[in-house]
Amino acid sequence: MQQRLVEMANSTSVIMEKASKAFLTSDVAQADEAIALADTNEEKALALDELVIRVLAQQSPVARDLRVLVSALRISASLERMGALAGHIAAIARYRFPGSAVPDSLRKTFEEMGALDAQLAKKVAGVLSNTDVDQARAIQAEDERVDELHRTVFDVVLAPSWKENAIFTVDVTLASRYFERFADHVVDISAKVSYLTTGEWNETE
Repeated sequence: MQQRLVEMANSTSVIMEKASKAFLTSDVAQADEAIALADTNEEKALALDELVIRVLAQQSPVARDLRVLVSALRISASLERMGALAGHIAAIARYRFPGSAVPDSLRKTFEEMGALDAQLAKKVAGVLSNTDVDQARAIQAEDERVDELHRTVFDVVLAPSWKENAIFTVDVTLASRYFERFADHVVDISAKVSYLTTGEWNETE
């Protein structure tokens, strides 16, 4: 189960990298690859869920083993959602092709958001691999920059100087939300790893 979760986490990083590139450069081939990988990631999540349910039914685990299984179900759901969110970003690029979905005024903002999300996904893969509590807790603070960038997008769109058309407004608003939620799921997974390792769940987590 741990191997499968690490594989899924690494996959979400690749999906985000491809989706972000497609979104920024109108690369339809990257968009299609990201969408296909997101579908595969969903299939992996379903297979893992079925495995967890089978083990629960057949072995009646308790204590830490039970925490592992419950955490695996919840982490799998977050990883599936991360892939889907990245797929949504790729779909925006696909719909706007051959045009761009990103106005020049927000290009650097989205470049940074995409890079941060891909890095966070790689870090959470590492946490899932080594279940390091300190590293997991450190990740929980690392999405703050993504939150700041998300707010920046809304500040730009709501400013009187924003003159872009309605399509641009909808695209960047949705995409920003997808990038922000992707990072939120990373934080959620890191909290679950802390719970898995320590058995403790605090209000922050």
